[in-house]
Amino acid sequence: MNDLKKLIREVPDYPKPGILFYDLTTLLKDKEGFHLLIDRLCEHYKGHTIDIVAGIEARGFIFAPALAYGSAQASFPFASRRSCQPRPPAFPTRSSTARTRSNFHEDAVKPGQRVIICDDLLATGGTAAATVKLVQQLGGSSKGAAFAVELTFLNGRKKLTASTSSP
Repeated sequence: MNDLKKLIREVPDYPKPGILFYDLTTLLKDKEGFHLLIDRLCEHYKGHTIDIVAGIEARGFIFAPALAYGSAQASFPFASRRSCQPRPPAFPTRSSTARTRSNFHEDAVKPGQRVIICDDLLATGGTAAATVKLVQQLGGSSKGAAFAVELTFLNGRKKLTASTSSP
């Protein structure tokens, strides 16, 4: 994915000194790059039995529907995992930590459904792990996670793997 990495703008010291911000808008505006990313994500799930793609607000809402629509290899429905703002219909399911407080519509994931979690970036894994727990609370099971960028030095995959191994 190094060919795609060069399409992502790196903004040093944002939002504070020492932080390197990855601006994915430069990837999104590159037609070939965006198509290549989505095709590669779809290819990864070709042959898997997936019932739904759950996108994490806000930038996951860009990548998850594209993955859900897929290409010739796949096509899945999309569910949105929202921040805790009151919106109809009911949002009964919430995570327990303030940093990753979120919810799904009560009918977003049905018991037994196999779910891919999708967001723009995997950093520490807290938000993605909280989303896996929400899926599990609704009776679904996480069958994978898709990200445009992974900050491997933050070991988020470890937290995400731990959350998917729980019943």
